[in-house]
Amino acid sequence: MSLLDVSRWQFVITVMFHMTFPAITVGLSILLSVLYGMYWKTRRAVYLQMFRFWRRVFAVGFAIGVVAGIVITFEMGLNWGVYAAKTGPIIGPIIGMEVVTAFFVEAGFIGVLLYGDGRVRHATMFASSVMVSLGTILSSTWIIAANSWMQTPAGFVVRNGQFEPTDWVDAIFNRSFVWRWPHMVLAVLISAAFFVAGVGAYYLVKGRALAFARRSVSIALGVAAMLVPVQVFVGDHTAGAVLPYQLSKLEALEGNWAEGNTGFILFVIPDQQAQRNVAELNIPCLGSAINKDLTCETAVPGLELTPKADRPDMAAVFWGFRVMFLAALLMFGTVFYATILRFRRRLWTSRRFHRFLLWTTPVGILAILGGWATAETGRQPWVVFGQLRTAAAVSHLAPGEVVFSVVGFSLLYLVMLVAYVAYIIHTVRIGPDQVDPDERHPVLDPVPVAGLAGGRTN
Repeated sequence: MSLLDVSRWQFVITVMFHMTFPAITVGLSILLSVLYGMYWKTRRAVYLQMFRFWRRVFAVGFAIGVVAGIVITFEMGLNWGVYAAKTGPIIGPIIGMEVVTAFFVEAGFIGVLLYGDGRVRHATMFASSVMVSLGTILSSTWIIAANSWMQTPAGFVVRNGQFEPTDWVDAIFNRSFVWRWPHMVLAVLISAAFFVAGVGAYYLVKGRALAFARRSVSIALGVAAMLVPVQVFVGDHTAGAVLPYQLSKLEALEGNWAEGNTGFILFVIPDQQAQRNVAELNIPCLGSAINKDLTCETAVPGLELTPKADRPDMAAVFWGFRVMFLAALLMFGTVFYATILRFRRRLWTSRRFHRFLLWTTPVGILAILGGWATAETGRQPWVVFGQLRTAAAVSHLAPGEVVFSVVGFSLLYLVMLVAYVAYIIHTVRIGPDQVDPDERHPVLDPVPVAGLAGGRTN
């Protein structure tokens, strides 16, 4: 394995570990704002109960995600120093804006969100939760802007071996960003919705905290039912913005080597060196139908159309896309059936659906990871598509040092991931605050500490 391969694997492990947490926390931050706003308006105890429970889940995931994200920044300078030097005039300011407009906002209000309950006014708590959620959205915005520029670079010239901006509007709002940003925001919201619905389904199956569980499932599935169809539309346009520019990615995700197949390949084991598929499962005419031709005459492209030196790894692109695509179908079918159950007033009595919903808890996260794998591996062998090859962007380090760091990071991240999953399981087993939400408590807040918030709450 070459130095390039080892460095790429280290970045893959780091990014996939990091992305697991924003896939949950961005959506949860918005949910916390909604829940506290509903509690402030209605004084219903169940909303404060939900707020406190999901805040515990959000807090740990947020902390781990921030730490993992900082590591990515260091890797760009250490493992990918050539990339950092060449793209620094563009990527540097974009990442800097993420720090200034997002990280500082989150850091300024996260303390109030986590520790201000019962100590500051309701208005202050609500404003803090809104600002934290705004910070998470801003962070996602700048990260997607930087990554989208790498996918479809624009607004730059190359001088002295560096990419220098000529038009920041074109650089930031490039052809793929305008669709990839809403696509990613919708993805994290849907992912969090299924996570919340799955946890709520656990309590429905166990017959515990029913008021909490029903509202969690109802809100989460309601949000997902509205957003999943929109995501299908946005995802289609995202592909339309990127794939014509990156034909090799389209060819790889279809799973064909030669042109002429009108079917849709559902399963494939490709042989990259031999340029053929060892095994495949092809559904006739479906590929043509997806291209809006029901005559079964429109063939999907094959990877042989791209020069061998410019081809991405078919297996990674194909299976990354299939994970995302099949997960999307599963989520669409789930919310469709849930909507039917809701209209039939059987959403709370269908035990089989509750058990099924429990197993869909991580499906949104898997869809995001699959989509990321499709986007990043499909861009290869370019780190800035069409402009800078990945092999030319890696730092010249001692292979042994990189291997040691890969093993160390892998073990550390495995321990952290297991610990986080164990924390989630422990938190779910403990359950929400032991307060009956059906009791008419006007306020569940403890008496404010003297001298804070004027000694009263709104």
